[in-house]
Amino acid sequence: MTTTEPVQDYAAYIASLPRVLAGAAVLLRDAQGRVLLVEPNYREGWVLPGGTVESDDGESPREGARRETAEEIGLDRKPGRLLAVDWVRGPGRPPVVAYLYDGGVLGADDLAAIRLQESELLSWRLVPRGELAEYLHGSLGRRVSAALDVLAEGSGTAELEDGYRVR
Repeated sequence: MTTTEPVQDYAAYIASLPRVLAGAAVLLRDAQGRVLLVEPNYREGWVLPGGTVESDDGESPREGARRETAEEIGLDRKPGRLLAVDWVRGPGRPPVVAYLYDGGVLGADDLAAIRLQESELLSWRLVPRGELAEYLHGSLGRRVSAALDVLAEGSGTAELEDGYRVR
């Protein structure tokens, strides 16, 4: 047995494990409680500022949420507390663990400072809670609703599967 065999066995073991993707986003609101949404140019619908966690590079979900928000809307803000974690199944891809952090309340100066990443985003808007279902569909809409409930109730992080609370 050579000294490289255990390393190769471990590498083969790691390569054989199931894959899970990770995404992270922030929930930003204005003083009226409206939620900031962005419109991507690469798919239908609206989303929150955020994206894929660069886990192969050692990036944490919190770091990914901050980086993606800075890249997408030009606001470099330290994410607040974790509001929701969602295990999201999808056809044709591994499951995604979606982390949603409190991005806080944006003032007029913050809103004026928004600069969209033109290579990925078409526009942004502030949407009242009662209208979010028109913009956010499926598990994302349920995840945002659960996160808003966490903020309103002052409760702990919501554990979700496909946007539904795990009880």
